[in-house]
Amino acid sequence: MMNNSANSIKTNKMIVLGSWLGWALDGYDLVLMLFVISSVSQLFFPAEDQKLSLLATFATYAITLVVRPLGGALFGIIGDKVGRKRAMIITIIGFSIATFSTGLLPTWQIVGILAPMLLIILRFSQGLFAGGEWGSGAVISMESVPKPSRGLVSGFIQSGFPFGFLIASVAYWIVSSLYQNAAFTEIGWRIMFFTGIIPSLLALILRLKMNESEIWVEKLKQKSIEKTPLKKVVSGIHRRPFFMALIITTGLMYAYYASIGFMPTLLSDYVHLGRSEIAVIMTAVTVSSIIGYIFSGWISQKIGRIKTIGIFSALTVILTIPLMVGLYHTSSIFERIFCTSILVMIATSGFGPMPAFLSEKFPTQIRNTSAGFVFNSGLIIGAWAPLVAIEMSSKINWPQPFIFGANLMIGCIMVLIGLKFNPETKNADLRVTIS
Repeated sequence: MMNNSANSIKTNKMIVLGSWLGWALDGYDLVLMLFVISSVSQLFFPAEDQKLSLLATFATYAITLVVRPLGGALFGIIGDKVGRKRAMIITIIGFSIATFSTGLLPTWQIVGILAPMLLIILRFSQGLFAGGEWGSGAVISMESVPKPSRGLVSGFIQSGFPFGFLIASVAYWIVSSLYQNAAFTEIGWRIMFFTGIIPSLLALILRLKMNESEIWVEKLKQKSIEKTPLKKVVSGIHRRPFFMALIITTGLMYAYYASIGFMPTLLSDYVHLGRSEIAVIMTAVTVSSIIGYIFSGWISQKIGRIKTIGIFSALTVILTIPLMVGLYHTSSIFERIFCTSILVMIATSGFGPMPAFLSEKFPTQIRNTSAGFVFNSGLIIGAWAPLVAIEMSSKINWPQPFIFGANLMIGCIMVLIGLKFNPETKNADLRVTIS
């Protein structure tokens, strides 16, 4: 009995760690692109107007995000029909190859228009595989831990993404120190993408060793696997819960990319800070985001998923503009770290309970498809927050802190509206079957 219990705990830890590492790699790749956008925009989209080049590169980055719902649905179906573990092995191999290959891309100067075409193809592939990553990892983790641990594990799983952000920040600081100015534009950014192979291999090894979800296996033995999970999600009785949850994920995604997702560009192109200072600030804000995710996941087990997400969204609406103003009007790096860290923590911590919330919201046979699809579908609108911020800054005659603060508030208000239409889920039974 004790040996079985110990083996079960070890297996659960391996599942959670394997899911966390994959989500960390996803964060690593996406954030690398944000860090190098200003440096590589002219390499793939040369233009006389730097703003046009930057917008084109951001649009390419957004493709990675917008295609994710397709990946969430595709690999969610695989997870529901043939197993969460198999889906996770495919996704980690797929987007690891895409990340590494980005560092090998030729530039416009070498192959002309083929350069941006290849970049777009790789980012599309990256988005497809990464879209399937979150749903399978979140669901198998929630299905493998006891109910009292769901909130904390949820926050931990979600913290993998900013941890990948943290690794990327450190890598950016090291590589930008070794390869400065023209050298970074020539070779430094490529090295950053090559390093993504390290967490990829670790995640793959863990996934090959971990067990399948017992809850899913139980349904397989009962021969109650759903043959058309996506159809059940978008046109069956779970359609309304799906779209109500989508309001929340859209708002959270918008707030994320209007805050930490836009932060490197904000600090570089608008606050006009140097690479080394940006790296220090981004490292600090990423640590604050990790703490926020884990805390919000943990506290959601005490007070509920809905209330937790609502508290952080409301705080963001209240504090965003004062913190933005503080960022712009201080010359001390410590004060900048304070303003950005608090801003990012409150703006992103609503994600902490999401693996638990979405896993609890849908039944086992369609859980992978539903959770992955609705989470990633939030990016269809949310991913464009940086582009909206850039356009707003050029079209609206307001002080920049107010513009960027208002852009962030849009996402948080959307979340608060969505919460009104979603019931609490923390006491849900994950073994529930489609009725």
